Formats: sequence, structure tokens, C-alpha cells
Amino acid sequence: MARALQSASLSFGLVNIPVKLYPAAKSKSVSFHLLHQPDGSRIQEHFYCPVDKREVSRDEDEIVKGYEVSRNHYVEITNDELKAMEEAANRNVEIQEFVPLDAIDPVYFEKTYYLGPDKGGEKPYRLLAEALSQRNRGAVAKFVMRGKENLVLLRPADDAHLVLDVMYYADEVKNIREIDVPQAKIKDAELKLAQNLIDSLSHDKWQPEKYCDTYRDRVLDLVKKKEKGQEVVAPPPVAEGQAQVIDLMDALKKSLERRVPGKEKPGAARAKRKEAQSKVKHAAGS
Repeated sequence: MARALQSASLSFGLVNIPVKLYPAAKSKSVSFHLLHQPDGSRIQEHFYCPVDKREVSRDEDEIVKGYEVSRNHYVEITNDELKAMEEAANRNVEIQEFVPLDAIDPVYFEKTYYLGPDKGGEKPYRLLAEALSQRNRGAVAKFVMRGKENLVLLRPADDAHLVLDVMYYADEVKNIREIDVPQAKIKDAELKLAQNLIDSLSHDKWQPEKYCDTYRDRVLDLVKKKEKGQEVVAPPPVAEGQAQVIDLMDALKKSLERRVPGKEKPGAARAKRKEAQSKVKHAAGS
């Protein structure tokens, strides 16, 4: 059973829907501790003051937050001052507007949570999820979490479930036009080949279970082998050379000629059927 992080209330107009917030994902990236190699003990982190030339404790009497306004020049901010500046914590997710789901660029999404109905909110929760799904709309809202006001998007996962995406504000997202892309003349034949290659690798349904973190698997396998005392020989490093200038048309043609995993070349299925039919006729005649 999933554990809720907190309770909240969706509000728009005079409608209020009690909900619960659940984590939607958990990173499984491999993490490491730092060890002292000679004895294998874990390295500890200490705070050090270069002026007093001594370690300082973690309590608030000796440590204060500082914002760097210029190089090596800080403005000190106390925790009490920060608390006074925070938005008053409340449980309301206040819906501002409804927008088409494809109107928001995914680059704005920072983190995702699942929403479930709280006691007494089952029917209005299901009603909102179904209405949003049928209209293909999401609800832009403001939500205070841990004292910070967040911009969020409520969207339907299906007709029965809602998802809450915490979003970046507009001034936090960099303009893609800052990336310099020189003009290049694309030939119609090149475009057609590229489209054909896309079609050959296209599927109508996204199946995330087909993909896994192979790097994580290799690292965990390495850990298991070393834990058992097995000798592990590291593979030779891959030589990094300058990227080769390729013939685009030739590369596209060769890519199309390669057999695509999970797909057969045009006519392959028909050839297999003929071969099977031939075998059946041969067996019947013998």
C-alpha cells in the first residue's frame, strides 16, 4: 500500500476535493560512500572555518545561511527570516485555469506525484479525472509545499486517476534559441529517407518495461563479484576519436537496410507464409 506524503484540497470555483499526494517515482541510481582506502573506513564530513582554522559544529549558533551577491561577498539570512518570508502553508491546490495537455512543453515538468482521493472526495475526484480526460485538458494551479509556492499541473492519467506535475516557472526555463543551430540545406530525398527510417522504428504504444538501466545492472554485478572475492578484469577503454564526417544519404540507406529488431523487412512475412505453405503441400504429397 502506497504511503501518502501529505493531504491537500483541490479547489476551483466552489468545488473542493480532498486528496492525498503520493510519490510517483523513485530513483534507483547506484550511489557510493567515500572510504579511506588503507583501512576501508567511511570518510566523515566536517565543517571547517579557514579564518579560525578549526572545525565548527552544525548547530545554528555557529552556522548561518549566506547568499553570495558577489565573489566572496555574502548576505547572511537567518532561518527565522526565511520562515517569515515563506508562503503561509496551506492545504489548497488552487486551480487557476484549464489548458490543452499538449500546450505545455515537457521541459517545464520538474517532478511528478500521484494524487488519490481522500475520505469524502471519491466522487468529485473521479468526476474531475473523467472530465479532464474527455476534454484532454490539464489544470494549472498553485500549491504550497514545505512553505514554498509551486506552479503545478493537474492532469488525468486515465479516466480514474489524477497526476500532479510540479513545474518550473517561465524564468527558470532557458530559451532554446540560445543554442546555435547553423542553417543546413536538406534535400527532399534525405528527408524522405529519414522519415522512412523513423517509420521503420515506430510503434503505436510506448512500452517502458522494454528498457532497463544496463549501467546500474553492470555496476551491481561488479559489486556482487567483488563481494565474493572474484577477480574482475576491467574492459579496455574505448578510444575516443574525432567524429567522422559521414555521407548522410549513404548512412540513411544503410540504416534502412539493417534489420530492425521487432520488425520484419518488407515482404519477409509474405515470404515466410509462402515457405510454410510449400512445406505443407510437400508434406501432403509425400
